[in-house]
Amino acid sequence: MKPTGDDVAGLIARAKPAIRRRDAETLTALMREVSGREPQTWGTIIGFGSCHYRYPTGTEGDSGLLGFAPRAGATTIYLFDGTAAHAEELSVLGPHTTGASCLYIKDLEAIDLDVLRGILERSLAWMEAGGSPGAQITVTG
Repeated sequence: MKPTGDDVAGLIARAKPAIRRRDAETLTALMREVSGREPQTWGTIIGFGSCHYRYPTGTEGDSGLLGFAPRAGATTIYLFDGTAAHAEELSVLGPHTTGASCLYIKDLEAIDLDVLRGILERSLAWMEAGGSPGAQITVTG
């Protein structure tokens, strides 16, 4: 995937329901602060920074270092190092669900933002360190 260059504010403004717009504004500020990078659109994902990843299977591509998508059902936060790497923190985060590399939050005001900040900081550090033997990450922006 490549950055699409669409307007971040426009993507946020189109998010529904209204709680997704509110949460997207909060997450944009938080991820900007944590990453030190400006947001950019990757289709319907708001990403911060960029990288090229390669898995031992040969699968490779490009992505943001941190990112989220304000989906109708929940906001999806992408964690390349996987949600299992954050099991302890997730146990005290507040209401959420997870996939292998996705954290789903329906209401950002119901979770502990300091815990989320720590998760994002650790995930970013993992990315910037080049991933693990299971994934090679090269920071490109």
